[in-house]
Amino acid sequence: MPTESPQKREPRHFSMIRTFTPADFVTLGNAFSGAGSILAQMQYLATGMPHWLWLAFGLLPLAFILDALDGRIARWRFQSSPLGADLDSLSDVISFGMAPAALAFAMGLRGTLDVMVLLYFVGCGISRLARFNVTAATLSDSSGKVKYFEGTPIPTSLALVMVLAFFFWKGRTGDTLPFGVWDVGPFQFHPIVLIYFASGSAMISKTLRIPKF
Repeated sequence: MPTESPQKREPRHFSMIRTFTPADFVTLGNAFSGAGSILAQMQYLATGMPHWLWLAFGLLPLAFILDALDGRIARWRFQSSPLGADLDSLSDVISFGMAPAALAFAMGLRGTLDVMVLLYFVGCGISRLARFNVTAATLSDSSGKVKYFEGTPIPTSLALVMVLAFFFWKGRTGDTLPFGVWDVGPFQFHPIVLIYFASGSAMISKTLRIPKF
């Protein structure tokens, strides 16, 4: 006599909120800081009031601190969530990829070639994070800790933010930035934007190996 096949169980619903750990909320704070910086930059462009751009600058070091804290909190509490790694990468794209690029635009790097370099920088940051997520297992030691980064980590773009903050403090924006503006055929180009090209290229480098502490 044929036996009845066991009834298939429906997959359990994934509850996003219940999977959140304290470290995940800190990671979201990173994302909120980056997104807040971009919105502050938009207010600066709309109003011309410098305090909005200072707020945009200030939120990115906060994002950096929160990015450093989330992993420490997860290890301290021995808690991680299935969302943790993806949340971290997506937050970093906002805070250390898009926000620094938008800052350059807000500071006056708006020529066609400038924008192409800024898009290249953001693309490098996204690619860098994707590569790390794919290769993290192979780069890990026996304890599961990643020994080194291939290419510079995307939070190093905070150095670009500090450079722009210095020039903003000096009152140098747009065509008064170092090296001014060049006309390249029908396009305008601010040579200072090449620091973004260098940063993006360093992120996707295969030869640079940065120890992870």
